[in-house]
Amino acid sequence: MSELSQQELEDITRRYQELIASQQTLLLSTASANSVPDISYAPFVRDHTGVFYIYVSDMACHTANLLNNPQASILFIRSESESRNLFARERAVLNCSVQEISRDDAIYPDRLQALQDKFGEVVGVLRSLSDFHLFALRPENGRYIVGFGQAFTINVNDGSLLHT
Repeated sequence: MSELSQQELEDITRRYQELIASQQTLLLSTASANSVPDISYAPFVRDHTGVFYIYVSDMACHTANLLNNPQASILFIRSESESRNLFARERAVLNCSVQEISRDDAIYPDRLQALQDKFGEVVGVLRSLSDFHLFALRPENGRYIVGFGQAFTINVNDGSLLHT
């Protein structure tokens, strides 16, 4: 791909931001303590700093994985029906450090309220269950792929893109 103009890069950055904003769930890749991979999904909210928050049950494999191995990759991908070529679907992959937010942490009620505002009363019901955990997924690095030959490194600090 030839050198991009500043306007083209800004347009692609906007597409990246719109892809994430259009999603209500993220695809979640974790690994067990003995490195067995697991893939799942979870509804999320995102704060103004770019951190993703998920609220998940002990009954899900990914919860134990996150508690024992606090790293995850998350994927946002354009739906198949909106993609011209299924070999080159638009997608963003973010590698994240993971932190459990304890129930007595000052941000815990705020993040749960944000989840409830977004997903409704089901979160109110889940809040009453003791087996649910709130996790913060903090992106450390990432890649955004628009299509063939169109890969970008994501600056996780400001959301800008660098053509790679």
